[in-house]
Amino acid sequence: MPAGHGLRSRTRDLFARGFRKKGYIPLTTYLRTYKVGEHVDVKVNGAVHKGMPHKFYHGRTGRVWNVTKRAIGVEINKQVGNRIIKKRIHVRVEHVQPSRCAEEFRLRIAKNDRLKAEAKARGEVISTKRQPLGPKPGFMVEGTTIETVTPIPYDVVNDLKGGY
Repeated sequence: MPAGHGLRSRTRDLFARGFRKKGYIPLTTYLRTYKVGEHVDVKVNGAVHKGMPHKFYHGRTGRVWNVTKRAIGVEINKQVGNRIIKKRIHVRVEHVQPSRCAEEFRLRIAKNDRLKAEAKARGEVISTKRQPLGPKPGFMVEGTTIETVTPIPYDVVNDLKGGY
């Protein structure tokens, strides 16, 4: 029989709960607060059928644009042909988790602010721009001997007889 093209087709493994992650859903999922503008990851929980996003959005990261009583409005980029469209979907909180995509950026901002404050206390002006790594420093290889390798001439007659 041909494969179906339904809404949840080919999601047997995609929406399956993880190993030792089956059972009740932790309360943290429901008690977490989301604010407009935060980054969130859409990760479908197969145990909750209500408010489940389409399989395309599973594993995608977007920004919160709306918060309702039980759901989160997420804006996700979707490539359609040669253009990228911003799609706005509502997803229940069970299928959403806070993203760590901007975590490193926030840490870098805090570190730069700290460095700027220290430099200002010393009366200096510093640059907090990220610089590309330059070339590695050169070095001399010592304690080695040069060995010249010469090839053995190829002999067709001996090769046919079985070698040397």
